[in-house]
Amino acid sequence: MRLAFWRAGKDKPVVQRAMARPVASAPKPGAASDSGDLDLHVLGQALMRRRSWIIVPTVLALVLSLAAVNMITPRYKSEARILVDGRESVFLRPNGERNEERSALDAEAVTSQVQLVQSRDLAREIIKKNKLAERPEFDPVLQGVSPLKSLLAMVGIGRDPFSLTPEERVLEAYYERFTAYAVDKSRVIVIEFQSRDPELAARVANSIAEGYLVLQQDARQQQAKSASQWLSGEIEHLRKRVAEAESRVEDFRSKSSLFIGTNNTTLSNQQMGEINTQLNNARALKSDAESKARLIKEMLQSGKPIEASEVLNSELVRRLSEQRVTLRAQLAEQSSTLLGGHPRIKELKAQLADLDRQLREEAGKVSRSLENDARIAGGRVEGLTASLDQLKKQASSTNGQDVQLRALEREAKAQRDLLESYLAKYREANTRESIEAAPADGRIISRASVSNTPAYPKKLPIVLIATLATLLLTSGAIATGELLRMTAPRAAGTAGVMREVEPEIGPEIAPEIAPEIVLASRSEPVLAPAIAPGLPVEAHRTFEPALSEPDADAPPVNIAAGDSEIEQLADALVGAGAARKVTVLGTASSESITLTALTLARLMALQAKVVAVDLVASSPAMTAASVDPVAPGLAELMQGEASFAQIITKDRLSRVHLVSAGRPGFDRAQLQSPRLTLAIDALLRVYDHVLLDAGSASDLPAELLTSQARAIVVPEASMAQDARALMCDQLKAVGFSEVTMLSGPCESSDTVEAGPRVVAA
Repeated sequence: MRLAFWRAGKDKPVVQRAMARPVASAPKPGAASDSGDLDLHVLGQALMRRRSWIIVPTVLALVLSLAAVNMITPRYKSEARILVDGRESVFLRPNGERNEERSALDAEAVTSQVQLVQSRDLAREIIKKNKLAERPEFDPVLQGVSPLKSLLAMVGIGRDPFSLTPEERVLEAYYERFTAYAVDKSRVIVIEFQSRDPELAARVANSIAEGYLVLQQDARQQQAKSASQWLSGEIEHLRKRVAEAESRVEDFRSKSSLFIGTNNTTLSNQQMGEINTQLNNARALKSDAESKARLIKEMLQSGKPIEASEVLNSELVRRLSEQRVTLRAQLAEQSSTLLGGHPRIKELKAQLADLDRQLREEAGKVSRSLENDARIAGGRVEGLTASLDQLKKQASSTNGQDVQLRALEREAKAQRDLLESYLAKYREANTRESIEAAPADGRIISRASVSNTPAYPKKLPIVLIATLATLLLTSGAIATGELLRMTAPRAAGTAGVMREVEPEIGPEIAPEIAPEIVLASRSEPVLAPAIAPGLPVEAHRTFEPALSEPDADAPPVNIAAGDSEIEQLADALVGAGAARKVTVLGTASSESITLTALTLARLMALQAKVVAVDLVASSPAMTAASVDPVAPGLAELMQGEASFAQIITKDRLSRVHLVSAGRPGFDRAQLQSPRLTLAIDALLRVYDHVLLDAGSASDLPAELLTSQARAIVVPEASMAQDARALMCDQLKAVGFSEVTMLSGPCESSDTVEAGPRVVAA
């Protein structure tokens, strides 16, 4: 969003000023830069001057390390490898697990096997097998203890060998030379052993691998033996318990007459099932007969044709139906030639009526027959129901005994199943115990061989490390001393600069500006441009960073006829205290808006700390009023070419601090950076009021101008009142908290000349 204003007429002529390029002061050789950077060239020269302090210790360390590695007795290392793959035969597994595929060992299981290789029991076996306790390499007491070691042991630095037992001394030396670890992402265990004798190193490594496998086999056999002994005792006890449980079941069944019929059910339950089946069949017959009889009766009563299957299947009904069909055919034939009152027609109709009567009588007989069948089935149902009730009463009397019988049977079955499982396990454990060479969980995939290359000490790495460490330490010590020497005077100089700056810009402002905002800055120091032309300049002279007092000889800026209005506005802004951020903009010329903002800032500076920020850079009035016309501005701050303190200068004629938009030719796109808002917020924390010279505000972000700000509008003198009111409403809608419309701009009587160059550090 941008604020745009239209103004009539053309800009007034601006003051033409010549700008000179900055003259950089020559740095002192051998010193650090003003921004705190290090001069690597000077540091390299210092190292070259003291190269003897580097070369001599380095050569001495090289010679001493060579002598030391040649005096140490070498050790030879041999390596054996074991693959942990679970080589158990499928025929030796329990019957229930033969068809199951066992999962591979995980990383924790392989680590556990490594701990087994490092066990003290296995170490004692290896020491005993290879007679390591008889070698001075593993028991230093056999070759005597030197007086130096005894003295160190008395002081407490070393350990007294005589304070340990011979077994502990040998075990300590054994574990110092022995290493076992698992290869990453595999089930391979590496066994390494070092010794002064290369043949002994290979023999001990192979002995450890073989002893590990033997230890596993012994553990399996001992486990099977213990299991078979325990199972044999349990089996004898279970056999007695099974016999007792089965005898109790048979005795209780005979006493309770709970005999078993077919399908493993009692006789009473079997009889109840059969009677229940017969009862269901009788009920079905009864219901069927009653339904058919009721249907035939309903047909007879309603006079409908008899279409029941029982009536139609009757032989008599079938003959009567045929005769009826024949008579109806004759009646139809005679009716074609004879009238209804003819004797032949009456005879045929009488015969048809007689046949219908006979059919109905036959249907009634069938209905009565079905009713008789239903009554017979009902009597059978009653008899079966009585029998079933009697059996239920008999079964209810034996339910408690049946429950006790089932409990006894379950107990006997459980004891029998347990006995059978123990018998199967006993046979398997007995078979495993009888096998002399049970397979271990691993196998040797690489045996140790005699090595001819010493594993310790590593001569080349030790010599290189000692030499390079000495070289780095000596170089670092010399470089550190040079850095400390270069840094000390620079710190003192910086403190002096700050002491000179504080009286000019205020002691409360100088330390607060830097922490308010952190912007990117370059490592090189940024030198302000040289002083304006016309002032005497000495060659290679560096101006101290201080702010000059207002120049009494500089021509003042004359205020237009509306000076009383500006004074009242300044008093109102300072007295209110709320309008800490003031944006000056309008439709007048850029020079008039800048002069109005500068005049308002000077009047407010009589009662408060005020900084005027130029965001237009189209009028030379703000630059001409500064004590450092060529100082860097906001554009250089956004690019990191200047620090925050370097862009703040002072007004020649007042206590106002000034911040320019940038040096001539700067990129105005830098004024649209989001970091510019942070810079303005930092100034608001330090100063009482911040005045922004926005000009016509044609290319500035609206948030920068309107956020918590009050607008001061500088219109053209010819601007109509309606246009002024409309502009105030538009500015309030944009986001200004309050808008003040001046009657007219301020004008200057003559041109302001540039003052001396000053940088606020």
